[in-house]
Formats: sequence, structure tokens, C-alpha cells
Amino acid sequence: MSDALSYLIAARPDAIGPYFKFLKEAGKNLDTRTRDLISVITKVDAQTEGGFRQYLSRALRNGASPNEVIDALLMAFPTLGLAKIIWAVDILLDMDIPEFRPENLFAESAWHSVCSMDELASGEITYRDCDGRSLFVYRDGETLRVYDSRCPHQVTNIPHLALEGTRLTCPKHKWAFDVASGECVEIGNRPLNEFRHKIEDNRLLAYW
Repeated sequence: MSDALSYLIAARPDAIGPYFKFLKEAGKNLDTRTRDLISVITKVDAQTEGGFRQYLSRALRNGASPNEVIDALLMAFPTLGLAKIIWAVDILLDMDIPEFRPENLFAESAWHSVCSMDELASGEITYRDCDGRSLFVYRDGETLRVYDSRCPHQVTNIPHLALEGTRLTCPKHKWAFDVASGECVEIGNRPLNEFRHKIEDNRLLAYW
């Protein structure tokens, strides 16, 4: 939600509250993924970049695939027109989300070799690039956590320089996370995306 909407809710709750209630009631018979895809299309139609990034992130988090997002954009061609679809794709290219890269659109989930366990010191956070994706790996003795470097807010890639101790702060909207737990500790309310992992032949593998 934007700062402006938050302000209006606080300043005029009796006026703005019913609007959000209407939106909730209007979509109550739709499954979550369909509702999210429609929201993505409305943001493209209005050419609201922040809203598009946010609702795209929500759609992906709630199970929409990149191919479904692309299909939704193309199906809305009669109302969007080519110019707005190109506008949305330009933003997608700027976001550089690994799942949207052409070579990954139809790829099946698989295990990926991240690094040797000898490279992971206990009590430290290691940054690794693996098969086109950036990761933060936290190790505390036998405890391991493998996180996507993408912020769950708008899928912004968080650089390794944004790490201070165990605190990771997204440079775009300052969502901050505790890498020891993955939890968001400031501004936002969603944790880092954590990947399944396993150890084979002294190597750390992650699944996506």
C-alpha cells in the first residue's frame, strides 16, 4: 500500500474503508491467483509502476507462474493495447526476475549445487551466485538457511553490500531482515524467501 493510501485511511477512514471493503467483496468468489492476476492487469492499465511491481510480487508469491502472468498480459491486449504491454515487459526486464528469463520459463524445479560445505563458516553469512540466482546462506553449526536475494516486497535484488552483521536491508524501500531467522524486522511484514536445501558429498544443494 502506498504512503498516500495509508494517509487517506488514517485521515478519512469512513470514506476509504468502504472502498477497500467493496474491493474485497467484489473478488470473494475468485481464487487468490486469479484475483492477483486481475490486480496486475489493473496496475498495467493505469501504468502504476510501484503497484505493478507490488502486485506482481504478490501474484508470484500466491502461486501464479511467470507464464500465467505473460498470458494474462496478452489476454488483456484488447483493453491494454501493445504500448501498455510493452511498458509492463520493460519493467519485468528491469526487475530481471530469474523465473521470467526465456530459458527458465518452462524449466522444472530442480536441485542446484551451491557450494562446498567447507566454504561456509559457522556463525557467518555467505553470498553466492548459483545458476543465475543470488543467494544468502546462513550457517550456525549444523543449522543452515538458504535465502533468495530478492526482497519479498517488490522482488528487488538485494546486494551483498546491504548486509551488516545478520541484518539485511533492501535498498529500495528499506525493508530489513534478520538473516538468522529470515524474518522481516523493520518496515515490512513478510520474511525472506527460503529455499529447501540438503547436503550431499559435502556440498550444499538448494531446490527451486
